[in-house]
Amino acid sequence: MSLEEKIGQMLLVGIDGTVLDDQAKRMIAEDKVGGIILYKNNIQNLKGMVTLVNSMKESNSGNPAPLFMSIDQEGGKVSRMPKEYASFPSNGKVGTRKDANAAEMMGKLLAREVLSAGFNMNFAPVLDINSNPDNPVIGDRSFGNSAELVSTLGIAEMKGIESEGVVPVVKHFPGHGDTSVDSHLDLPIVNKTAEELSKLEWLPFQAAIKEGTDAVMVAHILFPKLDPDKPASLSNKIIGELLRRDMKYQGLVITDDLTMGAIMKNYDLATAAVDTINAGSDILLIAHGYDNEKRVIESLLNHVKKGKIQESRIDESVYRILALKAKYNLSDEPVPVPDLTELNKDIKSWRITIEN
Repeated sequence: MSLEEKIGQMLLVGIDGTVLDDQAKRMIAEDKVGGIILYKNNIQNLKGMVTLVNSMKESNSGNPAPLFMSIDQEGGKVSRMPKEYASFPSNGKVGTRKDANAAEMMGKLLAREVLSAGFNMNFAPVLDINSNPDNPVIGDRSFGNSAELVSTLGIAEMKGIESEGVVPVVKHFPGHGDTSVDSHLDLPIVNKTAEELSKLEWLPFQAAIKEGTDAVMVAHILFPKLDPDKPASLSNKIIGELLRRDMKYQGLVITDDLTMGAIMKNYDLATAAVDTINAGSDILLIAHGYDNEKRVIESLLNHVKKGKIQESRIDESVYRILALKAKYNLSDEPVPVPDLTELNKDIKSWRITIEN
């Protein structure tokens, strides 16, 4: 693969609108991005969504590897799928049952749901612990306020998702549960020591690593007692040393969206992209803006050519990406518009067991 193709594999991008426009086509066909994320505003209805997913895969046909087709489908308030699908309760609701089998079934059903529309990666489960009642961003997205409950149910959900052939991405390392600022808007700061974090926030992630989690999303949170200068998503101390070296994590590291306020208001995007790769990230999520994607690609290419990023660092990430795509046997085969009768029946009958 050329350097340009390798850097393309390390980008997971969002698109504008509900159809494949020229910019989206260029990102896939020319920049050879490794993956796409769809949000609520990309999805109007079942047929439109499947058509969009299939058209992206078709645009990728000449490229070296199939796309990660990803979505945030957690259940509860973070549900991106159209109204033709039966709805899922929040993780918080599932957490009240304290039942790992129920969480595993939730994972299986979520995976069947996203697979039916042609997706192959789900940004779930949430492994944040809901330890701060003033948290504006986690709340009932978490299974609960104890590390044990979140670990048990989160890993059960993760295993359910992967058992159906979808890549689960656990999030938001090193833990978003004790923040009082929404990182979509600005940079949260958590003034906890490593010792404090090791007794709560880190436990579900360490449990997931022990169980062989394939992908971890890193949050835009500043932990001044771990790294006073850079948020977790850009920090070698947190990604390279804590996650990779100390926790012995070998899988894929994905940043949270680098176009969120936490980064864009406080850091230069082109520099942030270089920092996160040098810290050990494999995939950079750039959810908004074709111009942002272009800036990141140019910055990375220039920094490799100048020797500020070693090409061996790029190769390490691309190897992980391609190995994971091969492990899940991903392909760009189109999918038909699904008949949801059976799936919706299964979701509803499972939901009754949660709600009663």
